Amino acid sequence: MKEIVHKKLNQLQATAICGNDISSSCLYVSALTILYAGQYAWISLLIVAAVLFLFRKIYAEVVGAIPLNGGAYNVLLNTSTKRLASLAATLTVLSYMATAVISASEGMHYLHGIFENLNVTIATVVVLVLFTGLAILGIGESAFVAVIIFMTHIGTLALLVLASIWFVLTHGLDTFHINWQTPITSGSIETALFLGFSAAMLGISGFESSANFVEEQEQGVFPKTLGNMWGIVSFFNPVIAILLISVIPLTEVGENKESLLAHLGETTGGSWLAWLISIDAVMVLCGAVLTSFVGVSGLLNRMTLDRILPNYFLKQNKRGSHYRIVLSFLILCISVLFATNGHLESLAGVYTFSFLAVMALFGIGNLLLKYKRRKLPRPERARGISVVIAVASVIAAFFGNMLLNINSFYTFLQYMVPALIFIGIMLNRVTLIRLLIEALEYFYQPLRKMVILSNRYLEKLSSEINSQEFVFFTKGDDITILNKVLQYVEDNETTKKLKIVHVKKDTVNNEVLKKDLEVLDRAYGGLDIEYIEIDGVFGPEIIDELSEKWKIPKNFMFIGSPGNKFSYRVADLGGVRLIM
Repeated sequence: MKEIVHKKLNQLQATAICGNDISSSCLYVSALTILYAGQYAWISLLIVAAVLFLFRKIYAEVVGAIPLNGGAYNVLLNTSTKRLASLAATLTVLSYMATAVISASEGMHYLHGIFENLNVTIATVVVLVLFTGLAILGIGESAFVAVIIFMTHIGTLALLVLASIWFVLTHGLDTFHINWQTPITSGSIETALFLGFSAAMLGISGFESSANFVEEQEQGVFPKTLGNMWGIVSFFNPVIAILLISVIPLTEVGENKESLLAHLGETTGGSWLAWLISIDAVMVLCGAVLTSFVGVSGLLNRMTLDRILPNYFLKQNKRGSHYRIVLSFLILCISVLFATNGHLESLAGVYTFSFLAVMALFGIGNLLLKYKRRKLPRPERARGISVVIAVASVIAAFFGNMLLNINSFYTFLQYMVPALIFIGIMLNRVTLIRLLIEALEYFYQPLRKMVILSNRYLEKLSSEINSQEFVFFTKGDDITILNKVLQYVEDNETTKKLKIVHVKKDTVNNEVLKKDLEVLDRAYGGLDIEYIEIDGVFGPEIIDELSEKWKIPKNFMFIGSPGNKFSYRVADLGGVRLIM
């Protein structure tokens, strides 16, 4: 079979695919962080940028050493057990699923603000289907669309920043001073920064995506995508947070948290800028959907190659895309959308905790790589202390989000446990098949023994019944009469053997009778016909003698209807039956 070859992604294309996901966080992470950290939100966002800086080298080292699709799954597969790697893969798929559904739905909510008659649920399904089709077309077509969305988004954010800076320069810092002096609701600056940091860690979702499709990137592109993504979130998220507390009173943040940047745009530039930001939000959130499809395709393809998933998913179309993986992911996303009835707050927990767990596992995978694969060449090396700090920060954010919303963590477990059960079944399917075979054998053996004994008994009973011989006394009847006799025996009696007896007084030539019986013997293959000639006179004595000799009861002996010259009554024959 000819190998399908498709063009590799350049730096801009690869950055755009994963960058749409991480840069879409600018639409919500500033508002989310301000709600918990207040006027100190920008500091929390800078701490997140510092943690992400550490992860740049962590990811670069791992993927440089093992440049294969799969991200955290890939590194754990090569440094630990398949079970731990499958845990990371399951968490990654859950993260992608939640990202795709939430991004598509949030994008359609933004669009609903422009077109009020829009049915958000149906529009969300349409978006998922459209980007499924785009993913099936191939990575090249997906990258082209991603680049357009990415460049538009970065341009829109830059325009918003410039408009906000101009607004601050022309209106002063009065709002900033008021917000800076507002009391902290969480009690202390340290608590506010920690809770803000925990919430702000969601702003780097998508950073892990590039590692899941590294095989589709040109040589040397991967570390550049990491640097580009880090630069985007490190600049825009803290800057937008500072501009928000310089322009928008903190009391208005909660009221406009779902579209805070559009509110900022309307305040600083007017309704046209708010409208532009809303359109940009629709586009970049849809771009995040595309990131999910591309990332999950690379990950699940790798898992299938490693025989964790059925080979069914390896099928490719002419463009080289694994369309069965993409379609299966679409079905999963739509089912989750309708299972939650469009209320995506529950999915937010899945998204939050699965993403943070994947980041932590990737860091742990880096430490395992340093310990177990020291001699493996790699272009970059992250310092051990940096990896420990990065992993500890992510774990702290994980527990911080549990403090913020414990119900979301319970929802995360509700999705994770069934997924892990499925993966567990796939990993142990050979063992489970053997157990099933043993169980069937255990329950089948007694039944098998009973069936065998019953079969032997029934076969014996059938043989005994069929072994019973019957006798017909003939006077030298013609073939028509004999045929009727054989038909009667075959239709009414259970036997395989019939003796046809001719009792004669003197020597009679019965050649015709013998020939007729030979013909009938061939015609009735189920009956063994034996012709016997006996000298004597037919009567009760002959019947008694033959019944005793052959051990055949008299009621199994037949005669035709006797004529007027017959010397005996039928009752004198001891039970011989008349059948003709």
